[in-house]
Amino acid sequence: MLNTKKTLALAVSAVTLTMLAGTSFAYDKKVSVSAIAGTTGFGADASWRFHENLAVTARYTDGLDYDTDFDEDDVNYDADFEMKASSVKLDYFPFGGSFFLSAGIMMPDIEANVVGTPDNDTTYEFNDRTYTAAEIGSVVGTATVSDGTQPYVGLGWRSSHQSGFSFFSEFGVVATNVDVSLSTSRNFEALNPQLRDDIRAEEQSLEDDIDKFPLFPVAVLGVTYTF
Repeated sequence: MLNTKKTLALAVSAVTLTMLAGTSFAYDKKVSVSAIAGTTGFGADASWRFHENLAVTARYTDGLDYDTDFDEDDVNYDADFEMKASSVKLDYFPFGGSFFLSAGIMMPDIEANVVGTPDNDTTYEFNDRTYTAAEIGSVVGTATVSDGTQPYVGLGWRSSHQSGFSFFSEFGVVATNVDVSLSTSRNFEALNPQLRDDIRAEEQSLEDDIDKFPLFPVAVLGVTYTF
């Protein structure tokens, strides 16, 4: 009796796998290529829809630079951001149409060169200690928002089940790993250990402010052609 049950279970499993495989092979697989623009730059992606409900997408963006400024502890920082990112992800189309959910990995490189000057043009205050601009010059360094390999999730709309031209959009988030590195333009901290410690405290303060929302928004719009 036990052998009969095992045989029946194996038979059911084989039939189920055969049906799933048949569905996959019967699906008219399509490839989409796209020109895109978004919050991580301009670029392209390619997507292989190998199943009615599944696709694999690879993407690369670059070339988006923008300048901004912000205040921290009475220091005005000018930041020149450079954006680029690559990603590989699995797209799930729950209804077999255009709408999809996406998860994968992203390799972002979101970094800014920063230059800080005192708001009053004369003195800095780092870690409750005062330093003159005449002594240390300006504060320079980098602020990294996200780099390395980070998890990504998103959702979007892409008509990769139909051949021809179409528009697509995607919105998601990638994890951040904030890191700030600062020094003085005159390297005065090399002669003043207390200033060096206070600069480290300023770095931590900036990191805490940037990292209040530990996700970076990813928004993409594009034109795609599906073969």
